[in-house]
Amino acid sequence: MTNNDILRRIRYVFDFNDSKMISTFGAAGHEVTREQISAWLKKEDDPAYVKCHDREMAIFLNGLINKKRGKKEGPQAEPESRLTNNIIFIKLKIALNLKAEDIIAMMDLANFHISKHELSALFRKPGHKHYRTCQDQILRNFLQGMQLKYRPVSESGPENKSVPDAETD
Repeated sequence: MTNNDILRRIRYVFDFNDSKMISTFGAAGHEVTREQISAWLKKEDDPAYVKCHDREMAIFLNGLINKKRGKKEGPQAEPESRLTNNIIFIKLKIALNLKAEDIIAMMDLANFHISKHELSALFRKPGHKHYRTCQDQILRNFLQGMQLKYRPVSESGPENKSVPDAETD
């Protein structure tokens, strides 16, 4: 999954408009323009598409944590220059204040079943003997579960559709 795709999905799940996206970056002490946001949210085949780099994505996720949980005391965490699916998953877990049971329930909503032991392996440090790399499929299903929990599908109406290009990841 690309950072741009993850950004689009998070925007959709929480129904963030451009101003909310800008303020989320601002919550991590970083200024972005509406044009930058727009370029990151474009499809890859659009000529105006701009790749969202790991550092920008880390800043957004840090801002999401600050907005959802509140800023912690002292200096803010330095955004990572290299992100992995594991780090993205951890940051979303922190931002949403989720416990293992909450994540498992969300994954079940997306018809993806994972045990508590498999899940804990994703949150371990990379050098740990039980560390497991978070594959795109796991992150994709977690984001789908987030969507089903935080933005349930209406039985009727125009919002009765999934995230754009959710099937093409």
